Amino acid sequence: MTLGALEFYSGIGGLHCAFAQSNIDGSIVRAFDWDQAACRVYSANHSSGVVQKANISSLTAPDIAELDATLWLLSPSCQPYTVLNPLAKGAEDPRAKSFIRLMEEVLPELVQMGKHPQYMLVENVAGFETSSTRIRLLATLRALKYSVVELILTPLQFGIPNSRLRYYLLAKASPLAFANGNGSAGRIWRHIPGHGSDWTDPRTQSEKSSEVEVAEVREYLDEDTGADPPPHAIPQRVLEKWGRLFDIVRPSDKRTCCFTRGYTKLAERAGSVLQMTEDLDTTRTFDAFLEAQRAGDDAAVRLLEPLKLRYFSPTELLRLFAFLPPNSDGQGRRRFVWPEDISTKTKYRLIGNSVNVRVVTELINYLFE
Repeated sequence: MTLGALEFYSGIGGLHCAFAQSNIDGSIVRAFDWDQAACRVYSANHSSGVVQKANISSLTAPDIAELDATLWLLSPSCQPYTVLNPLAKGAEDPRAKSFIRLMEEVLPELVQMGKHPQYMLVENVAGFETSSTRIRLLATLRALKYSVVELILTPLQFGIPNSRLRYYLLAKASPLAFANGNGSAGRIWRHIPGHGSDWTDPRTQSEKSSEVEVAEVREYLDEDTGADPPPHAIPQRVLEKWGRLFDIVRPSDKRTCCFTRGYTKLAERAGSVLQMTEDLDTTRTFDAFLEAQRAGDDAAVRLLEPLKLRYFSPTELLRLFAFLPPNSDGQGRRRFVWPEDISTKTKYRLIGNSVNVRVVTELINYLFE
């Protein structure tokens, strides 16, 4: 008998993809999300009828009991907890309410009915670990006799050149226990227990410290057509005003910044941009541009053209988020399709809200060890 799973806050189906790529024999029986565009993309890539556009606040214990799921996968809204939001309100944010209700009201009722999930995985931003929501979540799970492992991981630990630090909570119903999880109470792991060691940022180390070889960014890029300007070129007006704020990487680099839902709308802390001309000195080129700009040269921005600066394409981000393998055209065995009328701006928003499929796959495998 295959295991049934529920996906809450399903987005474009990252948790579904991770479950499908895991070692577990099972299927997603129902996925829930409120975002109409996300549901349409989900349906285009997975069995029709799996995803349901639903207000998760309105789901009841009998609704969920009927679906008879052994595993819950959850990626609730991160806006209440993100460090990028200086006004983040945590549990007081209206966007946190549905998750808190699911955990504090619906889950205990399911336990009483004997219809509760045996396994759970929760994903959120780094920052969630300092929230009052986490304290309430842990208190509820302990009262319901779940054992818990908490982690903060980044795709860099798995060889993917993208820094995306995320909080994960894994839970198992009693009497199930975690492999290599002794001493987990109160601890937030920086690696999967029994698999490798804590990740340390090589930029802060005097010698190489990571056990994992991180791939170069070029392995995740679309084929270079040599077009001038390149596809997804950054508009001159954006470079003139905000160019100095971008995090710029080259194809030979082994790291990109965290991509957010605001990618291409915001210049700072929304994700890296690409410099396609490897051999030009970025700092010198920008210094010359800024000097010409200060001198009143209206055409100063033309000095940046040789760098061939561009945004990552949606397909390149799908590779970095592990929806697609590196060097994939998206049409092979693992493919990803977009409904025709989904705009590029919406694609960036939906990907920026997604999970890293590879990291979640490894966590699902560990959850069932």
